[in-house]
Amino acid sequence: QVHLVESGGGLVQTGGSLRLSCVASGRSIGNYGTAWFRQAPGKERQFVAAISWSGGGSDYADSVQGRFTISRDNDMRTVYLQMNALKPEDTATYYCASSAVGSTWYLDPSSSGKYDYWGRGTQVTVSS
Repeated sequence: QVHLVESGGGLVQTGGSLRLSCVASGRSIGNYGTAWFRQAPGKERQFVAAISWSGGGSDYADSVQGRFTISRDNDMRTVYLQMNALKPEDTATYYCASSAVGSTWYLDPSSSGKYDYWGRGTQVTVSS
């Protein structure tokens, strides 16, 4: 079973920064996609960003464009989400998700249904 573990969440003030990490285990490296989603209490899960397995392509939600950056480590098993200029609206549980190898996740990277494996989440709280 593929296992994803997120880390790096915490409490920051408006305008601050955090870097989230997602480490994958139990799977082979291949042409899959990895994404970050977030969910606040009482709200639907929201797409944040996605990246190809090679790190050569990425996609962002309009709400985080220009503030967040998704990237992969050289080992291609770790994905990061650098979050700058944080706002209270960014407060949520952030989840790492990964598609199966050979999937067409890139046709609709913002769809949670495109991802087969999910982490358990890390909490990000931005105070005003």
